[in-house]
Amino acid sequence: MRFAVRSGPFAAALAMSLLAGGLAFAQPKPFPRPGQPPPAPVPPPATLPQPAQPQPAQPAAGQAPGTPTEATLGLPIYPGAQFMSSFDAGLGQRYYLFGTKAAFADIVNYYKTVLKEKGELVFDAPAIHTFEVGKFKEETMAFPPGVTVKEYAWNGSEGYLHVKGSTGTRYRTVIQIVPVPVGAIR
Repeated sequence: MRFAVRSGPFAAALAMSLLAGGLAFAQPKPFPRPGQPPPAPVPPPATLPQPAQPQPAQPAAGQAPGTPTEATLGLPIYPGAQFMSSFDAGLGQRYYLFGTKAAFADIVNYYKTVLKEKGELVFDAPAIHTFEVGKFKEETMAFPPGVTVKEYAWNGSEGYLHVKGSTGTRYRTVIQIVPVPVGAIR
């Protein structure tokens, strides 16, 4: 995970608004004094608008509502992979997790073929292979857009246990997809 201290006009404006907001919350008087009017309510601090998120398309037959599709992600999903969950990555991005019982090597070969990229083996054990599909812009992105494949059935493991409701399913391989943000060029 990457942490960075941001600087520039936005950071200065944010710092000033936080400082100004902090002054509005100066030490309150514990009790009103007789004859004093009640204090005026303090308005809530202003919030920054959140970037618009692409809305998921209607799921295909047999898919649960809210299941992302290749059309909504802009990236291929391994055939038969099961959508597990999505998470807020920050800076208006989300990442999507899919599980499959297929072998790690099969998944990596699939993405090498469809993305026409060789990607990079980041770790040997457990094996993690990444495919970056867009340029990473630290100012506007939390994660580089792309596909990450991780092997969970290594060293005797039965795989990643995903529990949904009262049932659990083990997946040999987990696929993480970070779509290219809307408006970014591939």
